[in-house]
Amino acid sequence: MYQPPHFIETRLDVLHALIRAHPLGLLISNGAEAGITANAVPFLLDAEFGPHGKLRAHMAKANGQWRQIAENPDAQVLVVFQGVDTYVTPSWYETKRETGKVVPTWNYAMVQVRGRARVIDDTSWIARQVSELTATHEAGRPAPWAVTDAPESYVQSQLKGIIGFEIEITEISGKWKVSQNRPVADRVGVAGGLDAEDSASADEMAKLVRSYGGLENE
Repeated sequence: MYQPPHFIETRLDVLHALIRAHPLGLLISNGAEAGITANAVPFLLDAEFGPHGKLRAHMAKANGQWRQIAENPDAQVLVVFQGVDTYVTPSWYETKRETGKVVPTWNYAMVQVRGRARVIDDTSWIARQVSELTATHEAGRPAPWAVTDAPESYVQSQLKGIIGFEIEITEISGKWKVSQNRPVADRVGVAGGLDAEDSASADEMAKLVRSYGGLENE
């Protein structure tokens, strides 16, 4: 990932927080026959494992990517977690009014994870992973759904159609491109412009622009 120094985020707790907030990662692998393969997969993060953590997930057995991974156990996979992103118009920059020498850009936060994946064809492991994934995303709902709400025979039949895998994270990198490379007046303009957009993503990005741009009191 292209990493200008001012956009690098290295704090592990911040990187892990983005993964938890945006758990649908793009799993990318490479194989001799299929070449580069990419699929969106919801992940669970085990932050306590090793120096960087571990990712756990499952996919349909009909998805050939797991076979590609199993056939290349020493090959690294890449998982991309995309956080909030927003378009930034030059109209928000004070520099536009001063010199006109500005162009549009895109702000975003992203985490990329690399590691070796291990395919797990174990019904008990898969059942636990599915249950934990479900409980994580049902938590806080007025009437949370649980895997046990479905008939046992139905659950077992569904489990036969999926396969598990885990990725021990060997490398994790973060990029927070949130206007911190712009002059202070431009950062203020971007934050204010995003406030006026009145959307959840714009609100979240405005907070990041203020936080990373030293504008918490603006």
